Amino acid sequence: MAKITYVEHGGKEHVVDVANGLTVMEGARDNGIPGIEADCGGACACSTCHVYVDAAWVEKVPAKDAMEEDMLDFAFEPNAETSRLTCQIKVTDALDGLRVQMPEKQI
Repeated sequence: MAKITYVEHGGKEHVVDVANGLTVMEGARDNGIPGIEADCGGACACSTCHVYVDAAWVEKVPAKDAMEEDMLDFAFEPNAETSRLTCQIKVTDALDGLRVQMPEKQI
Protein backbone atom coordinates (compact mmCIF):
# COMPACT_ATOMS: atom_id res chain seq x y z
CA MET A 1 0.00 0.00 0.00
CA ALA A 2 1.26 3.46 -0.85
CA LYS A 3 0.06 6.86 0.26
CA ILE A 4 -0.18 9.02 -2.87
CA THR A 5 -0.83 12.75 -3.01
CA TYR A 6 -2.80 13.96 -6.01
CA VAL A 7 -2.64 17.73 -6.45
CA GLU A 8 -5.33 19.43 -8.51
CA HIS A 9 -4.27 22.20 -10.89
CA GLY A 10 -5.66 24.76 -8.44
CA GLY A 11 -3.57 23.35 -5.59
CA LYS A 12 -6.11 21.26 -3.66
CA GLU A 13 -4.46 18.09 -2.40
CA HIS A 14 -5.97 14.62 -2.05
CA VAL A 15 -3.94 12.11 -0.03
CA VAL A 16 -5.13 8.53 -0.45
CA ASP A 17 -3.94 5.02 0.22
CA VAL A 18 -3.65 2.98 -2.97
CA ALA A 19 -3.24 -0.79 -2.88
CA ASN A 20 -0.19 -2.41 -4.42
CA GLY A 21 -0.85 -3.73 -7.91
CA LEU A 22 -3.28 -0.97 -8.85
CA THR A 23 -2.16 1.91 -11.02
CA VAL A 24 -1.91 5.52 -9.93
CA MET A 25 -4.85 6.16 -12.30
CA GLU A 26 -6.98 3.49 -10.62
CA GLY A 27 -6.19 5.06 -7.25
CA ALA A 28 -7.53 8.39 -8.50
CA ARG A 29 -10.59 6.83 -10.13
CA ASP A 30 -11.47 4.68 -7.14
CA ASN A 31 -11.22 7.66 -4.79
CA GLY A 32 -13.16 10.14 -6.94
CA ILE A 33 -10.23 12.47 -7.46
CA PRO A 34 -11.00 15.13 -10.06
CA GLY A 35 -8.56 15.94 -12.84
CA ILE A 36 -7.78 12.42 -14.03
CA GLU A 37 -10.41 11.42 -16.58
CA ALA A 38 -8.94 8.10 -17.80
CA ASP A 39 -11.24 7.88 -20.82
CA CYS A 40 -9.64 4.67 -22.14
CA GLY A 41 -9.84 2.91 -18.78
CA GLY A 42 -6.11 2.35 -18.49
CA ALA A 43 -5.26 0.93 -21.92
CA CYS A 44 -2.67 3.62 -22.71
CA ALA A 45 -4.85 4.66 -25.64
CA CYS A 46 -5.48 8.28 -24.65
CA SER A 47 -3.72 10.93 -22.60
CA THR A 48 -6.51 11.84 -20.18
CA CYS A 49 -4.70 10.51 -17.11
CA HIS A 50 -1.69 12.77 -17.66
CA VAL A 51 0.09 14.18 -14.60
CA TYR A 52 3.36 15.84 -13.70
CA VAL A 53 5.36 13.69 -11.29
CA ASP A 54 6.97 15.69 -8.49
CA ALA A 55 10.64 16.31 -9.31
CA ALA A 56 11.75 14.35 -6.23
CA TRP A 57 9.98 11.27 -7.62
CA VAL A 58 10.93 11.35 -11.31
CA GLU A 59 13.85 8.95 -10.87
CA LYS A 60 11.91 6.69 -8.49
CA VAL A 61 8.98 5.78 -10.74
CA PRO A 62 9.48 3.09 -13.39
CA ALA A 63 10.70 4.39 -16.75
CA LYS A 64 8.29 5.26 -19.57
CA ASP A 65 8.00 2.79 -22.41
CA ALA A 66 7.69 3.77 -26.09
CA MET A 67 3.88 3.52 -26.14
CA GLU A 68 3.55 5.91 -23.19
CA GLU A 69 6.04 8.32 -24.78
CA ASP A 70 3.92 8.34 -27.95
CA MET A 71 0.66 8.97 -26.08
CA LEU A 72 2.20 11.83 -24.10
CA ASP A 73 2.53 13.71 -27.40
CA PHE A 74 -1.27 14.13 -27.21
CA ALA A 75 -1.31 15.39 -23.60
CA PHE A 76 -1.96 19.00 -22.61
CA GLU A 77 1.38 20.80 -22.21
CA PRO A 78 3.56 17.72 -21.65
CA ASN A 79 6.89 18.11 -19.89
CA ALA A 80 9.65 15.81 -21.16
CA GLU A 81 11.01 15.24 -17.66
CA THR A 82 7.95 15.04 -15.41
CA SER A 83 4.93 14.09 -17.55
CA ARG A 84 3.52 10.60 -17.07
CA LEU A 85 0.34 8.70 -17.79
CA THR A 86 -0.94 7.44 -14.46
CA CYS A 87 -2.36 4.29 -16.06
CA GLN A 88 1.23 3.20 -16.68
CA ILE A 89 2.53 3.57 -13.11
CA LYS A 90 1.91 0.46 -10.99
CA VAL A 91 1.71 1.08 -7.27
CA THR A 92 4.21 -0.63 -4.99
CA ASP A 93 5.45 0.07 -1.47
CA ALA A 94 8.37 1.93 -3.10
CA LEU A 95 5.92 4.63 -4.25
CA ASP A 96 4.75 5.47 -0.73
CA GLY A 97 4.74 9.29 -0.60
CA LEU A 98 4.48 9.85 -4.37
CA ARG A 99 3.16 13.30 -5.37
CA VAL A 100 1.57 14.01 -8.73
CA GLN A 101 0.19 17.30 -10.07
CA MET A 102 -2.69 17.40 -12.53
CA PRO A 103 -2.40 19.64 -15.57
CA GLU A 104 -4.78 22.54 -16.18
CA LYS A 105 -6.91 20.25 -18.33
CA GLN A 106 -6.94 16.85 -19.99
CA ILE A 107 -7.31 16.52 -23.75
